[in-house]
Amino acid sequence: MSKLGVGVVGVGEMGKRHAENLRRLVPPAKLVAVADADAARAKQVAAELEIEHSYSSLDAMLERKDIRCIVIATPDKFHADAVRAAAAAGKDILCEKPLALNSEDARSALKTVEKAGVRLQVGFMRRYDPAYAAAKKRIEAGEIGERVIFKSIGRDKDAPPIAYYKSRLNGMLFFASSIHDFDLARWLMQDEVSEVHAYMTVAIRPELEQCGDIVAGVVNLKFQKGAIGNVESYAQCIYGYDVRTEIIGSKGSILVGGLRQTSATFLRADVGSYDVADHFLTRFADAYLAEVRDFVDNMLNDRDPRVTGTDGLRAVEIAVAAQTSCLNSVACAVDKSV
Repeated sequence: MSKLGVGVVGVGEMGKRHAENLRRLVPPAKLVAVADADAARAKQVAAELEIEHSYSSLDAMLERKDIRCIVIATPDKFHADAVRAAAAAGKDILCEKPLALNSEDARSALKTVEKAGVRLQVGFMRRYDPAYAAAKKRIEAGEIGERVIFKSIGRDKDAPPIAYYKSRLNGMLFFASSIHDFDLARWLMQDEVSEVHAYMTVAIRPELEQCGDIVAGVVNLKFQKGAIGNVESYAQCIYGYDVRTEIIGSKGSILVGGLRQTSATFLRADVGSYDVADHFLTRFADAYLAEVRDFVDNMLNDRDPRVTGTDGLRAVEIAVAAQTSCLNSVACAVDKSV
């Protein structure tokens, strides 16, 4: 079987990791080229990975006939356009989350993918994390009974610089971070979210309000079958990268992540009573590798991706509803209209 030719567009922190994995740790794939709006960065990454081709635009890279698949890791703002361009060029796609920053663009991207007859996977890598995968199997085996409550925490370590927010290249917190938890909610509860009620704060960084973003948010969820949930997201907890999820059922509970069983746990940047991962690429290193290996294997064997474009769309719809709820201080139904 010939190797799968892959190109990566956007080789910042996330895209570079995908490119490294493809080049060094996924033998059935051939990293043919990388592209980035910063041509010098693309050239540097290509040199580091010892590949010949780098480009300053996706369009230029899409002209290559030896590339069958595109990995999209640009800033969030450009995801939907990149999906449409890659699909129109007949390439299969692995797109980092979020699929888009609004429901209309997400649906448009999916229509282009369907029309082109290509395959799209959205990068919800937590589904590939060994702990989350094990939890999923135990839930499906009925070990916790009927699912009643979903709870998830996502806290990033370092405060992004104000320039990150002012650029408006990425989605606000619900799209940039919480969207992982929204996907987990659907996946682990095996149900759709029908309604959300979101709360937010900019108390420690009031300047973010002018940028259309928030420091922290809490989103209450209502599921179609009657279960409830809660997602907490915090952009700058300082003490570490902290991700935890719990699903409570009629027979028990299952917790992914967590801290040692002590009466009180103290967490601070300089000292703490528990070691916490320092970065998402550290915590989910295995998941990112498993994700791209699975994508390559499915594409080579003409199988549909495990995480679909529809999964990406549903998570975007929840994020849109959460953003609307915050702006209007009301509960908001999740719009799944086509």
